[in-house]
Amino acid sequence: MKIALTCPASLPATQFGGIMFLCLDIAKESSKIGHDVTIFTTDLDFANNPKTFNKKLPRIVKMQNFLINRSHVWFSIQLFFVNPGMYFQMNKNFDIIHTIGIRSFQSLVAAFIAKKKKIPLVISDQGGLTTHPDLTSSLTKKFLIALQKPFIKYIINSATKIIVPNDYEKKIFLEFCDESKIKVVQNGINLDILTSKNLSFKKKYDINSDFILFLGRFSKIKGVDTLLESINILKDKIDSSKIKFIIMGVDFGFESKMLNMITRYKLHNIVKVIKNPPREDVIQAYRESRFLVYPSRWELSPLTPLEAFAFKKTIISTTAHGIPHTIHHNQNCILVDPDNPNLLSESILELINDEKKCEKLGTSGHQMVLETCNSEKMVKNMLTMYEQLIKEKSKPRKNVK
Repeated sequence: MKIALTCPASLPATQFGGIMFLCLDIAKESSKIGHDVTIFTTDLDFANNPKTFNKKLPRIVKMQNFLINRSHVWFSIQLFFVNPGMYFQMNKNFDIIHTIGIRSFQSLVAAFIAKKKKIPLVISDQGGLTTHPDLTSSLTKKFLIALQKPFIKYIINSATKIIVPNDYEKKIFLEFCDESKIKVVQNGINLDILTSKNLSFKKKYDINSDFILFLGRFSKIKGVDTLLESINILKDKIDSSKIKFIIMGVDFGFESKMLNMITRYKLHNIVKVIKNPPREDVIQAYRESRFLVYPSRWELSPLTPLEAFAFKKTIISTTAHGIPHTIHHNQNCILVDPDNPNLLSESILELINDEKKCEKLGTSGHQMVLETCNSEKMVKNMLTMYEQLIKEKSKPRKNVK
């Protein structure tokens, strides 16, 4: 099959997050078994700063067995990156077009080309249909989001099939389209991360104790403030020479408040902040951590817990939105109410003191990833669906009398 994938960002903008890795995994797995795959994307170089659209990045680059085709972003409104050149690069014949993330200019271009050329269009959404709270924090942002609604409606109406990662997000889409248009395909992570180079994370960052890991954007939505409040509760109950907290990620407008909280609560001896880590350090941090803490206030289908499970690490997260539809309380993780530092601190202390439970939850999560939540299985389901859609398209239509 000749497959076109679209995404707002691709390598080297690893900080863009889940949809970028989802797109890469589809490309890797599909091309590995002989399909002709091209990712059409932007020249975003570092997702935390919309000014870092890099014209010097190669327009077309071969990655393993697939191509990444970049075009320059003329301007951006929040995370809506406008790169008109993508239309001309993508205006070709494909068997299938699959766009990742619905709230994007790239999905709009994909929908237009699919409709024009009568190519089946698949959409994978990762929470874009529901407006991210970070995007509705001001009247200006709310107005800009409202302007996108006609485009989103056009994209949904143009889609042949919409892929969602769980039943929670399926219910959201049912307000916009018929159930027959929606298919649930669980997210999966690429298990190649398990064979990455085994470098010493602790040595590189001068960490002389075990550590508990937070990995994500520095933002209120991710619950960094709740985590710091819980650490403040715990600081006199644990030995900081034996266990520390690593807060690792990119700033999304909360870094200064986060650092002020660390100073105010006097947490410098127990908390270490690592900003803008390279991907290889993220992977090694998973490997060397005791467990993860992910106190997010808003998630639909997070990939971070699945990556933690790959390394047999459990996670403490929240019951917010789609999280309980991705990971399961007391089976492979511990879930607490969001905005509850007391419950969070109790759960952290429980896993510190109960190594057997920590190991049992991590092992159960690892088994789930091996059996159902890996990219090989995910893409296999997608390719079967591609073939069905192409076959249905090629069927001759009966004349209606």
